[in-house]
Amino acid sequence: MAEDSGQEKTEDPTPKRIKEAREKGDVPRSKELATTLVLMAAVFSVIIFGSQLAERMLGIMESNFVLDRQAIFDTNKLFSHFGMSAWDALIGLSGVFGVLLIAALVGPIALGGWNFSADSIAPKGSRIDPLAGIKRMFSLKALVELFKAIAKFSLVGGFAILILWTIRNDILALATFEARPAIDAALDIIIWVFMALSAVLILVAVVDVPYQLYEYTEKMKMTLQEVKDELKNTEGKPEVKGRIRQLQREIAQRQMMSAVPEADVVITNPTHYAVALKYESGGEGEGRGAPVMVAKGVDFVALKIREIAEANDVPILSAPPLARAIYHSTEIDDEIPSGLYMAVAQVLAYVFQLKRYKSRDAERPTELKVGELPIPEEFKADQ
Repeated sequence: MAEDSGQEKTEDPTPKRIKEAREKGDVPRSKELATTLVLMAAVFSVIIFGSQLAERMLGIMESNFVLDRQAIFDTNKLFSHFGMSAWDALIGLSGVFGVLLIAALVGPIALGGWNFSADSIAPKGSRIDPLAGIKRMFSLKALVELFKAIAKFSLVGGFAILILWTIRNDILALATFEARPAIDAALDIIIWVFMALSAVLILVAVVDVPYQLYEYTEKMKMTLQEVKDELKNTEGKPEVKGRIRQLQREIAQRQMMSAVPEADVVITNPTHYAVALKYESGGEGEGRGAPVMVAKGVDFVALKIREIAEANDVPILSAPPLARAIYHSTEIDDEIPSGLYMAVAQVLAYVFQLKRYKSRDAERPTELKVGELPIPEEFKADQ
């Protein structure tokens, strides 16, 4: 959609975009780096296992070219000599092949890391579409790859010719050596030629790796609209998030209101604030250590708290400073701060005594002077 709008891809790819690309098997790769690593591995493997390989090659030559007359005319010896030679060759090359196998596995994933995607190997009609194939053949990427291949071939081929021309006399001199010295000299030549070609390919890889990373980043770039759409899909549209928050508030309010009938007292401002407190008394290990605020609200919510309290005969006490102090310092289902213990204790004592009076179990309590409740200054400052 963003591409149809004509917007340019100016934004760096997001982590989500890169993750989705990796899931589809789209990761940066460098064929030149893989080739260089394999060739370098071949050089080091020959250096490490060269003596073993030379000994095996010498043994093969001695067993096949130094034969007596009877062995030459014995047809049964043909297969036995071939089997022994093949086994010796395999043993001699095992070290080299092992190193090359590791390099062949590590080389392709050196850039981009290990990534397996079933989507990349799934059959797709676009891969066998002739028009799509022709389009890929004449695309800018194909032209760049063609230029790279010609440049690499020219560079490596020219350098190889130069090396061979330089050591031509050493190569021709191998024909005059005995078998063992010839093998040792040939291995030295192979090692030095490989090292020289590896040096050339290292230069090619040094140029190709940054180019592949740059090309991949450019391909993954996004338009500003794509970034916005992804952000909306990831975090949700603002109107949806707002609706979710509204529903969460409504659910929390319903749960809060259901606790008001169980409260011991509702303290009000008298109209702007309302807090409902509950105190569970009991023996040791029973109940809570301090009164708990089970509901609070301002304006319309405060009105609903008062209405529910009146409908369920919960005492309502107007104490503006204390109501504001509790509202600002305490969250729902939390105990009140220790600094408000004395003030709340006087309120609860008055409320409990008033209940006993109404049930004719006690005398009428002295009217509570809410203006003299002990409220610390730090709680008044929050109001």
